[in-house]
This record gives sequence, structure tokens and C-alpha cells, in this order.
Amino acid sequence: MELGMIGLGRMGAAMTKRLLDAGHTVVAYDQDRAAVERSVADGAVGAVSLDALVSRLNVPRTAWVMVPAGDAVNDTIERLTRLLKADDTLIDGGNSNFRDTLQRAFSVQKSGVHFVDVGTSGGIWGLKEGYCLMIGGDAAVVKRIQPLFESLAPAQDRGWAHVGPVGAGHFTKMVHNGIEYGLMQSYSEGFALLEKNKDFHLDLPKIAEIWRHGSVVRSWLLDLTAQALAENPTLEGIGPSVADSGEGRWMVAEAIAADVPCPVITLSLLERIRSRVQDSFGNRILAVMRNKFGGHAISKQ
Repeated sequence: MELGMIGLGRMGAAMTKRLLDAGHTVVAYDQDRAAVERSVADGAVGAVSLDALVSRLNVPRTAWVMVPAGDAVNDTIERLTRLLKADDTLIDGGNSNFRDTLQRAFSVQKSGVHFVDVGTSGGIWGLKEGYCLMIGGDAAVVKRIQPLFESLAPAQDRGWAHVGPVGAGHFTKMVHNGIEYGLMQSYSEGFALLEKNKDFHLDLPKIAEIWRHGSVVRSWLLDLTAQALAENPTLEGIGPSVADSGEGRWMVAEAIAADVPCPVITLSLLERIRSRVQDSFGNRILAVMRNKFGGHAISKQ
């Protein structure tokens, strides 16, 4: 299948390579020419502009946008909408707010172009492990581009699903990321308490490793934590400031608006905000987890 990929950051570039490895044709574009050249080296067809990308795709075209949430998404989608034709498909695979997605979809669909939103999880590991894809859009359109999802997911029959109409993909991803906040906060607090107890001389890398096998708290996040502690048991040099990329804030706001109590996720968000003004071992655990699964930057102590 043929696809235009717009945005070749860590995720976009890795997704492009995974699609190429699966035998798909990808026309790649990014404002960073070096990023385009790297994807060309992987086997993609390079494009010097959005116009060039669209012109190289056969109809009906499919264009997948992987750019940071906010104005960049608005600008890219507006420009693509003017270039694409009726029955083409525009996919937003970034971490957009689902309310923004609904507005964008309404504007795009007025021109006859289909709009699909794909909440994408997998971080820098997606190239090897596959991506979890939460897809919103018209069922017939999703069915038409299903081979793309099957190639990006861990397997054809798992790790992806059409979860509902336009907006449902990004809404589901927002909740997914809120849950992620809560899980990470629990691990960070537990390891902080272990680290605080000096009487037992606890070996944190060893404890993290044994929890990975047979324990009810085993998970991929724990796997990454165990790896990080094995590499740096005291987390020396890791700053305690933990960023948030927005989805947790959106979820908390939606939970309040819907009268759904989400205290753990809300407090985990507040802890991230607090981390920027206070030092703790738990915050360093959070920071190193984000780096391990998503390649997010670590502030230095």
C-alpha cells in the first residue's frame, strides 16, 4: 500500500521504516531535509514539499501526519486539505486533543476528504515491538487503509482497533496516557520508599528484577525501570524534574467536566508539576522511565 508520511521525528521516522520493512511504499516529507534523507536511505521516496508529496501519491491518496500537537498540526492539515481531493484520506497520528480533532475533521470533511485520528503508543520502541493504535473514523475508510495498521501494530490481529467515530482515537489515547501517569507514579513512590530505608540495605536493581517475574505488578514499565536501575542504581546525574506533554491535563479536565472521579491520575499530574520545584528520588525514577520508553529528554542534576 502507498502512504505519504508528514513528520519524521522519532516516531514518524520509525513508523516509516516499519512500513517500508513491511513492503509498503512511503513518500516522506519533513521540514528538516536531513530527516527526509535518512528516510530515503531506509527506502522511502523523498519529497521536498507537501505539494510534491501529494503529487507523488496515487489516488485515492492517504497522508499520515506525525507532527507535534498544536499550531503545527493545524497548519499542516490546512495545507494538506487544500492539496488533497475528494475520497483521499488524511490521518492525524499525533497526540492531538480530541476536541481539536473534532473541529479539524469537520473542516476537512467539508472538502470531501476523509479524516481518521489514530492515537499512537509505542514510543521509540515501536519500530521493533510494534505500535498500539487506537483508531477513530468512518468504518469503511478505516477498512480501506487497514493494511497500514496491521503492519504498524505488533501483529495483524492485535495491538490495534477501530474504537469509534472521528475523535474516538485521540480520546482513547488521552485516557491511555492518563493511566500511564498513574502507573508511573505508583512505581516511583514505591521505589522512593525502598530507597529511603537504609536499615535493610536494599538492592533496588535486584528487587526490580524479581518483581518482573511472577509478580502481579510486572509490566513493561517495570521492565524499563529494572533496566534503568541496573545501569545506574542510584540514578546519579538524573534530574528530578518531570515534564508532561499535555494529555494528562486534558484527561483531568475531561474527568472533572464529566463528574468522573480520577484522583490517582489527577494527583500523578500534580506530582509532575511539583517535581519541577522539589527534589526526590521518585521523580528521578519517573524521569528515567520517560526516557526509556519514549526517548524523552532528561534534565541533568
